[in-house]
Amino acid sequence: MSSCLLTYSEIDKQQWAALVKQSKTGNWFQSSEAYDFYASLPEMLRPFVCAVSGDGKLAAVCVGYVTQEHYRIKQFFTRRAIIVGGPCLADDCTNEDVSLLLSTLRQQLSTGANAPIYIETRNFNDYSRWKSAFGKADFEYMPHLNFHIHCADENEMWNRLSETRHRQIRKAIATGVRIEETGTEQDVKDWYRILENLYRTKVKRPLFPIDFFLAFHRKGLGKYLFVKYEGKVIGGIMCPIMQGRCIYEWFVCGLDVEYKNQYPSVMATWAAMQYANGHGIPMFDIMGAGQPNVPYGVRNFKAEFGGTLMEHGRFLYVVNPLLFKIGTLGVKIQKQW
Repeated sequence: MSSCLLTYSEIDKQQWAALVKQSKTGNWFQSSEAYDFYASLPEMLRPFVCAVSGDGKLAAVCVGYVTQEHYRIKQFFTRRAIIVGGPCLADDCTNEDVSLLLSTLRQQLSTGANAPIYIETRNFNDYSRWKSAFGKADFEYMPHLNFHIHCADENEMWNRLSETRHRQIRKAIATGVRIEETGTEQDVKDWYRILENLYRTKVKRPLFPIDFFLAFHRKGLGKYLFVKYEGKVIGGIMCPIMQGRCIYEWFVCGLDVEYKNQYPSVMATWAAMQYANGHGIPMFDIMGAGQPNVPYGVRNFKAEFGGTLMEHGRFLYVVNPLLFKIGTLGVKIQKQW
């Protein structure tokens, strides 16, 4: 039987859940829960999903969203389709299935007035065996690094930290820093103000509005771990969770300048590692460490937590080359301000 394409309503949800759980490329961002979360925020995101089935078995599923900046002028240059984690492919998925998935996805997203400027997969796992299929669908491979931190053994997890991290964590705890797992909506708002300032002054990239983060909190899709000092939120981390498999660092921030002896960003990352260890989650995916051979301070920060450096890269398909060049130039200029 030849492979066939499936829309959201046609996908067997039990098969979808099983594929994400069993596949080596499975990740929370390719789950139906992630799609439903995106779909609950139509004012921010335009979600999409495409699946391929053969012989009654789900072979591949790809979940993502189209987003853009809110300012009218910037909207024209910032529409992008993001596939966080990369598509979820059955371990025996064929190159033909992958080509069908990607070519269909590309066709669906590339038409209409609101078509994204580019489509990008941000891979968390190894897609090397299907690399030719991505190339056949005109997706270019872009090298990109990441860290995976093993959290199953508490002693090993601690011993892999750098001596600097050991000292910082001990000092922060000694000053009275605490981690709170059950935060309130006010905690989310306080944390978001820190994150928003970080993105405005240092990251200089678009950030979802506060309602995105409140919705994640209300739906209980993962975990917020707040770093508190003297009752005040000074940092924290937002983590989707794939039970029994992985916890993800989606957003993290801290008032590191204002609270130099409390090391809030360090404590937020360490809190996620401890949470994973205490809840049977073997892996912490730190979600990105920049491009190889390009200086990146964030990578240096993340390296001291003892993770394994991976290069699973990204795949990029440019829908509109002219707007892509203009948008890329705009991002470079913005980062220099």
